[in-house]
Amino acid sequence: MRKHYLDNIRWVTVVIVVIYHVFYMYNSEGVLGGLGQITNMKVQYYDAFQYLVYPWIMPLLFIVSGISARLSLDQHTDKEFIKSRSLKLLVPSTIGLFFFQFIQGYVSMSLSGGFVGLKEAGVPGPIIFMIMVASGSGVLWYMHLLWIYCLLLVIIRKIEKGKLLGAGTKTPLWLIPLFYFLIWGAAQILNTPIVSVYRFAFYFVFFLLGYYVFSNDEVMEKIKKLALPLIALALVLCVTFTILYFGQNYADKPINRGFLYSLCAYIGSLAMLSGFARFGDFSNGFTEWMSRHSFGLYIFHYLGISSVALFLAKPGLIPAPVSYLLSLVAGFVFGYALYEVISRIPFFRWAVLGIKKKKNAESRIAHD
Repeated sequence: MRKHYLDNIRWVTVVIVVIYHVFYMYNSEGVLGGLGQITNMKVQYYDAFQYLVYPWIMPLLFIVSGISARLSLDQHTDKEFIKSRSLKLLVPSTIGLFFFQFIQGYVSMSLSGGFVGLKEAGVPGPIIFMIMVASGSGVLWYMHLLWIYCLLLVIIRKIEKGKLLGAGTKTPLWLIPLFYFLIWGAAQILNTPIVSVYRFAFYFVFFLLGYYVFSNDEVMEKIKKLALPLIALALVLCVTFTILYFGQNYADKPINRGFLYSLCAYIGSLAMLSGFARFGDFSNGFTEWMSRHSFGLYIFHYLGISSVALFLAKPGLIPAPVSYLLSLVAGFVFGYALYEVISRIPFFRWAVLGIKKKKNAESRIAHD
Protein backbone atom coordinates (compact mmCIF):
# COMPACT_ATOMS: atom_id res chain seq x y z
CA MET A 1 0.00 0.00 0.00
CA ARG A 2 1.43 3.34 -1.07
CA LYS A 3 2.40 5.78 1.69
CA HIS A 4 0.93 8.97 0.31
CA TYR A 5 2.12 11.01 3.26
CA LEU A 6 5.72 10.57 2.05
CA ASP A 7 4.82 12.05 -1.34
CA ASN A 8 3.06 14.94 0.38
CA ILE A 9 6.01 15.61 2.67
CA ARG A 10 8.30 15.81 -0.36
CA TRP A 11 6.36 18.33 -2.36
CA VAL A 12 5.38 20.46 0.62
CA THR A 13 9.00 20.57 1.80
CA VAL A 14 10.21 21.53 -1.68
CA VAL A 15 7.66 24.37 -1.74
CA ILE A 16 9.05 25.54 1.61
CA VAL A 17 12.57 25.37 0.11
CA VAL A 18 11.44 27.67 -2.74
CA ILE A 19 9.98 30.20 -0.30
CA TYR A 20 13.11 29.94 1.85
CA HIS A 21 15.35 30.72 -1.13
CA VAL A 22 13.37 33.87 -1.94
CA PHE A 23 14.05 35.21 1.56
CA TYR A 24 17.63 33.95 1.34
CA MET A 25 18.20 35.81 -1.94
CA TYR A 26 17.39 39.20 -0.39
CA ASN A 27 18.41 38.39 3.17
CA SER A 28 19.95 41.05 5.37
CA GLU A 29 20.12 39.03 8.57
CA GLY A 30 22.37 36.07 9.29
CA VAL A 31 23.45 34.31 6.11
CA LEU A 32 24.41 36.82 3.45
CA GLY A 33 23.81 34.92 0.25
CA GLY A 34 22.45 35.76 -3.15
CA LEU A 35 21.96 39.47 -3.85
CA GLY A 36 21.46 40.68 -0.31
CA GLN A 37 19.24 43.43 1.06
CA ILE A 38 17.25 45.49 -1.45
CA THR A 39 14.95 47.28 1.02
CA ASN A 40 15.62 50.39 3.13
CA MET A 41 14.53 48.64 6.31
CA LYS A 42 16.90 48.74 9.27
CA VAL A 43 15.84 45.22 10.24
CA GLN A 44 14.04 42.77 7.96
CA TYR A 45 12.09 40.94 10.61
CA TYR A 46 10.46 38.66 8.05
CA ASP A 47 13.89 37.08 7.52
CA ALA A 48 12.95 35.15 10.65
CA PHE A 49 11.28 32.67 8.31
CA GLN A 50 14.73 31.32 7.43
CA TYR A 51 15.54 30.63 11.08
CA LEU A 52 12.20 28.93 11.64
CA VAL A 53 12.58 26.36 8.85
CA TYR A 54 16.28 25.97 8.01
CA PRO A 55 17.24 23.55 10.82
CA TRP A 56 14.70 20.87 9.82
CA ILE A 57 13.78 21.12 6.13
CA MET A 58 16.73 19.14 4.77
CA PRO A 59 16.97 16.67 7.69
CA LEU A 60 13.32 15.87 6.99
CA LEU A 61 14.07 15.17 3.32
CA PHE A 62 16.92 12.86 4.30
CA ILE A 63 14.62 10.93 6.65
CA VAL A 64 12.11 10.53 3.83
CA SER A 65 14.93 9.49 1.49
CA GLY A 66 15.96 6.83 3.99
CA ILE A 67 12.39 5.52 4.18
CA SER A 68 12.20 5.51 0.38
CA ALA A 69 15.48 3.57 0.20
CA ARG A 70 13.92 0.90 2.42
CA LEU A 71 10.84 0.66 0.21
CA SER A 72 13.03 0.41 -2.89
CA LEU A 73 15.42 -2.19 -1.47
CA ASP A 74 12.48 -4.32 -0.35
CA GLN A 75 11.64 -4.75 -4.05
CA HIS A 76 15.02 -4.54 -5.79
CA THR A 77 18.50 -6.01 -5.54
CA ASP A 78 21.43 -3.94 -4.30
CA LYS A 79 22.74 -3.69 -7.86
CA GLU A 80 19.41 -2.46 -9.21
CA PHE A 81 19.15 0.03 -6.35
CA ILE A 82 22.58 1.55 -6.97
CA LYS A 83 22.00 1.66 -10.73
CA SER A 84 18.70 3.45 -10.21
CA ARG A 85 20.12 5.93 -7.69
CA SER A 86 23.14 6.63 -9.88
CA LEU A 87 20.86 7.54 -12.77
CA LYS A 88 18.56 9.69 -10.67
CA LEU A 89 21.12 11.35 -8.41
CA LEU A 90 24.66 11.11 -9.76
CA VAL A 91 24.04 11.84 -13.46
CA PRO A 92 22.05 15.08 -12.96
CA SER A 93 24.41 16.35 -10.25
CA THR A 94 27.58 15.78 -12.31
CA ILE A 95 26.96 15.51 -16.06
CA GLY A 96 23.99 17.85 -15.78
CA LEU A 97 26.31 20.59 -14.55
CA PHE A 98 28.11 20.69 -17.91
CA PHE A 99 24.98 20.68 -20.07
CA PHE A 100 22.61 22.93 -18.13
CA GLN A 101 23.46 23.87 -14.56
CA PHE A 102 26.47 25.96 -15.64
CA ILE A 103 23.79 28.54 -16.52
CA GLN A 104 22.96 28.72 -12.82
CA GLY A 105 26.68 29.13 -12.21
CA TYR A 106 26.79 32.10 -14.58
CA VAL A 107 23.84 33.78 -12.86
CA SER A 108 25.19 33.13 -9.35
CA MET A 109 28.66 34.41 -10.26
CA SER A 110 27.18 37.51 -11.91
CA LEU A 111 25.19 38.27 -8.77
CA SER A 112 28.22 37.98 -6.52
CA GLY A 113 30.70 39.69 -8.84
CA GLY A 114 32.52 36.42 -9.42
CA PHE A 115 33.61 37.36 -12.94
CA VAL A 116 35.34 40.55 -11.85
CA GLY A 117 39.02 40.44 -12.73
CA LEU A 118 38.99 36.97 -14.31
CA LYS A 119 39.39 38.09 -17.93
CA GLU A 120 41.71 40.92 -16.96
CA ALA A 121 43.89 38.39 -15.18
CA GLY A 122 44.08 36.34 -18.35
CA VAL A 123 42.12 33.37 -17.03
CA PRO A 124 41.38 31.14 -20.07
CA GLY A 125 37.77 30.68 -21.19
CA PRO A 126 37.70 26.92 -20.44
CA ILE A 127 38.82 27.61 -16.86
CA ILE A 128 36.10 30.24 -16.46
CA PHE A 129 33.57 27.71 -17.76
CA MET A 130 34.74 25.15 -15.20
CA ILE A 131 34.30 27.75 -12.47
CA MET A 132 30.75 28.33 -13.74
CA VAL A 133 30.15 24.57 -13.67
CA ALA A 134 31.31 24.33 -10.06
CA SER A 135 29.25 27.38 -9.10
CA GLY A 136 26.18 25.84 -10.71
CA SER A 137 26.01 22.93 -8.29
CA GLY A 138 23.80 24.96 -5.93
CA VAL A 139 20.86 22.86 -4.73
CA LEU A 140 22.44 19.69 -6.15
CA TRP A 141 24.46 19.19 -2.95
CA TYR A 142 21.52 17.19 -1.58
CA MET A 143 21.81 14.75 -4.48
CA HIS A 144 25.58 14.43 -4.01
CA LEU A 145 25.18 13.45 -0.37
CA LEU A 146 22.21 11.19 -1.00
CA TRP A 147 24.07 9.20 -3.64
CA ILE A 148 26.99 8.67 -1.26
CA TYR A 149 24.60 7.61 1.50
CA CYS A 150 22.95 5.06 -0.80
CA LEU A 151 26.34 3.50 -1.54
CA LEU A 152 27.21 3.39 2.16
CA LEU A 153 23.81 1.91 2.99
CA VAL A 154 24.38 -1.03 0.66
CA ILE A 155 27.74 -1.69 2.34
CA ILE A 156 26.22 -1.44 5.83
CA ARG A 157 23.44 -3.83 4.85
CA LYS A 158 25.98 -6.43 3.77
CA ILE A 159 27.76 -6.11 7.11
CA GLU A 160 24.77 -6.12 9.47
CA LYS A 161 22.78 -8.70 7.42
CA GLY A 162 19.35 -7.43 8.46
CA LYS A 163 19.97 -7.43 12.21
CA LEU A 164 19.71 -3.64 12.53
CA LEU A 165 16.58 -3.58 10.43
CA GLY A 166 15.01 -6.21 12.66
CA ALA A 167 15.96 -4.21 15.74
CA GLY A 168 14.53 -1.06 14.16
CA THR A 169 11.15 -2.71 13.85
CA LYS A 170 11.07 -3.18 17.61
CA THR A 171 12.20 0.37 18.48
CA PRO A 172 10.49 1.31 21.76
CA LEU A 173 9.00 4.77 22.13
CA TRP A 174 11.42 5.74 24.92
CA LEU A 175 14.41 5.17 22.63
CA ILE A 176 13.28 7.62 19.93
CA PRO A 177 14.17 10.78 21.95
CA LEU A 178 17.61 9.33 22.69
CA PHE A 179 18.47 9.30 18.98
CA TYR A 180 18.90 13.04 19.45
CA PHE A 181 22.32 12.45 20.98
CA LEU A 182 23.45 10.61 17.84
CA ILE A 183 22.34 13.61 15.80
CA TRP A 184 24.05 16.15 18.05
CA GLY A 185 27.25 14.10 18.06
CA ALA A 186 27.20 13.76 14.27
CA ALA A 187 26.76 17.53 13.96
CA GLN A 188 30.26 17.98 15.39
CA ILE A 189 32.14 16.01 12.74
CA LEU A 190 32.70 15.75 8.97
CA ASN A 191 31.57 19.29 8.18
CA THR A 192 33.20 20.92 5.16
CA PRO A 193 34.92 24.21 6.10
CA ILE A 194 33.76 26.48 3.24
CA VAL A 195 30.59 25.02 1.70
CA SER A 196 28.69 24.55 4.95
CA VAL A 197 25.80 22.51 3.50
CA TYR A 198 27.98 19.41 3.08
CA ARG A 199 27.47 17.98 6.56
CA PHE A 200 28.28 14.33 5.86
CA ALA A 201 27.73 12.80 9.31
CA PHE A 202 24.82 15.01 10.41
CA TYR A 203 22.54 14.24 7.47
CA PHE A 204 23.69 10.61 7.32
CA VAL A 205 22.20 9.96 10.75
CA PHE A 206 18.82 11.27 9.57
CA PHE A 207 19.05 9.08 6.46
CA LEU A 208 19.86 5.98 8.53
CA LEU A 209 17.08 6.73 11.01
CA GLY A 210 14.70 6.94 8.08
CA TYR A 211 15.86 3.59 6.73
CA TYR A 212 16.21 1.58 9.94
CA VAL A 213 13.63 3.15 12.25
CA PHE A 214 10.96 5.31 10.64
CA SER A 215 10.40 3.03 7.64
CA ASN A 216 8.68 0.61 10.02
CA ASP A 217 4.91 0.87 10.29
CA GLU A 218 5.07 -0.20 13.93
CA VAL A 219 7.24 2.80 14.79
CA MET A 220 5.20 5.24 12.72
CA GLU A 221 2.02 4.14 14.47
CA LYS A 222 3.62 5.12 17.77
CA ILE A 223 4.82 8.59 16.77
CA LYS A 224 1.62 9.29 14.78
CA LYS A 225 -0.24 9.38 18.10
CA LEU A 226 2.17 12.07 19.31
CA ALA A 227 1.76 14.34 16.28
CA LEU A 228 0.08 17.25 18.06
CA PRO A 229 2.50 17.39 21.03
CA LEU A 230 5.46 17.11 18.62
CA ILE A 231 4.12 19.94 16.44
CA ALA A 232 3.62 22.15 19.50
CA LEU A 233 7.11 21.35 20.82
CA ALA A 234 8.66 21.99 17.39
CA LEU A 235 6.98 25.40 17.21
CA VAL A 236 8.28 26.37 20.65
CA LEU A 237 11.81 25.21 19.85
CA CYS A 238 12.00 26.86 16.43
CA VAL A 239 10.60 30.16 17.72
CA THR A 240 13.10 30.05 20.59
CA PHE A 241 15.92 29.34 18.14
CA THR A 242 14.82 32.29 16.00
CA ILE A 243 14.66 34.69 18.94
CA LEU A 244 18.06 33.63 20.29
CA TYR A 245 19.99 33.67 17.03
CA PHE A 246 18.22 36.18 14.77
CA GLY A 247 20.83 38.25 12.96
CA GLN A 248 23.54 35.60 13.28
CA ASN A 249 24.72 33.02 10.75
CA TYR A 250 22.44 30.08 11.50
CA ALA A 251 23.98 27.88 8.78
CA ASP A 252 27.53 27.65 10.09
CA LYS A 253 29.46 27.04 13.29
CA PRO A 254 29.04 27.50 16.13
CA ILE A 255 25.26 27.76 15.77
CA ASN A 256 24.69 24.73 13.52
CA ARG A 257 26.80 22.61 15.86
CA GLY A 258 24.78 23.66 18.88
CA PHE A 259 22.39 21.79 21.17
CA LEU A 260 19.34 23.82 20.15
CA TYR A 261 19.97 23.61 16.40
CA SER A 262 20.14 19.81 16.48
CA LEU A 263 17.06 19.69 18.69
CA CYS A 264 15.11 21.85 16.23
CA ALA A 265 16.33 19.65 13.37
CA TYR A 266 15.17 16.43 15.03
CA ILE A 267 11.94 17.55 16.66
CA GLY A 268 10.99 19.62 13.62
CA SER A 269 11.49 16.58 11.38
CA LEU A 270 9.52 14.32 13.72
CA ALA A 271 6.71 16.88 13.91
CA MET A 272 6.39 17.00 10.13
CA LEU A 273 6.77 13.23 9.75
CA SER A 274 4.18 12.37 12.40
CA GLY A 275 1.86 15.20 11.35
CA PHE A 276 1.73 14.11 7.73
CA ALA A 277 1.45 10.43 8.69
CA ARG A 278 -1.59 11.28 10.81
CA PHE A 279 -3.26 14.07 8.85
CA GLY A 280 -1.67 14.04 5.40
CA ASP A 281 -1.85 10.42 4.27
CA PHE A 282 -4.16 11.04 1.31
CA SER A 283 -4.00 11.60 -2.41
CA ASN A 284 -5.99 13.60 -4.95
CA GLY A 285 -5.39 15.14 -8.35
CA PHE A 286 -3.63 18.20 -6.94
CA THR A 287 -1.30 16.34 -4.58
CA GLU A 288 -0.42 13.81 -7.29
CA TRP A 289 0.48 16.60 -9.73
CA MET A 290 2.56 18.43 -7.12
CA SER A 291 4.33 15.20 -6.21
CA ARG A 292 5.14 14.33 -9.83
CA HIS A 293 6.62 17.77 -10.44
CA SER A 294 8.42 18.33 -7.13
CA PHE A 295 11.75 17.05 -8.48
CA GLY A 296 11.73 19.56 -11.33
CA LEU A 297 10.74 22.32 -8.94
CA TYR A 298 13.66 21.48 -6.68
CA ILE A 299 16.18 21.31 -9.53
CA PHE A 300 15.20 24.49 -11.39
CA HIS A 301 13.52 26.88 -8.95
CA TYR A 302 16.67 28.72 -7.90
CA LEU A 303 17.45 29.69 -11.49
CA GLY A 304 14.15 31.55 -11.66
CA ILE A 305 14.70 33.30 -8.33
CA SER A 306 18.29 34.29 -9.09
CA SER A 307 17.48 35.44 -12.64
CA VAL A 308 14.91 37.93 -11.34
CA ALA A 309 17.47 39.10 -8.79
CA LEU A 310 20.20 39.57 -11.42
CA PHE A 311 18.26 41.14 -14.26
CA LEU A 312 15.56 43.10 -12.43
CA ALA A 313 16.26 43.56 -8.73
CA LYS A 314 20.00 44.26 -8.88
CA PRO A 315 19.69 47.09 -11.44
CA GLY A 316 16.80 48.48 -9.40
CA LEU A 317 14.30 48.17 -12.26
CA ILE A 318 11.47 47.07 -9.95
CA PRO A 319 10.55 47.93 -6.34
CA ALA A 320 11.66 45.59 -3.55
CA PRO A 321 8.17 44.13 -2.83
CA VAL A 322 7.74 43.34 -6.54
CA SER A 323 11.19 41.70 -6.56
CA TYR A 324 10.14 39.36 -3.77
CA LEU A 325 6.82 38.48 -5.40
CA LEU A 326 8.25 38.09 -8.90
CA SER A 327 11.11 35.95 -7.59
CA LEU A 328 8.62 33.63 -5.92
CA VAL A 329 6.53 33.35 -9.08
CA ALA A 330 9.65 32.83 -11.22
CA GLY A 331 10.82 30.07 -8.90
CA PHE A 332 7.66 28.07 -9.56
CA VAL A 333 7.40 28.97 -13.25
CA PHE A 334 11.01 28.07 -14.00
CA GLY A 335 10.74 24.91 -11.91
CA TYR A 336 7.65 23.55 -13.59
CA ALA A 337 8.23 24.89 -17.12
CA LEU A 338 11.85 23.79 -17.44
CA TYR A 339 10.95 20.36 -16.13
CA GLU A 340 8.19 20.01 -18.73
CA VAL A 341 10.50 21.10 -21.56
CA ILE A 342 13.67 19.23 -20.59
CA SER A 343 11.84 16.01 -19.72
CA ARG A 344 10.79 15.87 -23.39
CA ILE A 345 14.29 16.21 -24.89
CA PRO A 346 15.95 12.74 -24.95
CA PHE A 347 19.59 13.53 -24.12
CA PHE A 348 18.89 16.41 -21.78
CA ARG A 349 16.24 14.56 -19.79
CA TRP A 350 18.94 11.94 -19.08
CA ALA A 351 21.78 14.38 -18.36
CA VAL A 352 19.82 16.98 -16.37
CA LEU A 353 16.98 14.97 -14.81
CA GLY A 354 18.25 11.39 -14.82
CA ILE A 355 15.30 10.20 -16.89
CA LYS A 356 15.94 7.52 -19.50
CA LYS A 357 12.50 7.36 -21.06
CA LYS A 358 9.61 9.80 -21.32
CA LYS A 359 7.24 7.39 -19.60
CA ASN A 360 9.31 7.78 -16.43
CA ALA A 361 9.28 11.57 -16.56
CA GLU A 362 6.13 12.09 -14.55
CA SER A 363 6.89 9.54 -11.86
CA ARG A 364 10.36 10.69 -10.92
CA ILE A 365 10.14 11.84 -7.38
CA ALA A 366 6.76 10.37 -6.48
CA HIS A 367 7.94 6.79 -6.82
CA ASP A 368 11.43 7.12 -5.37
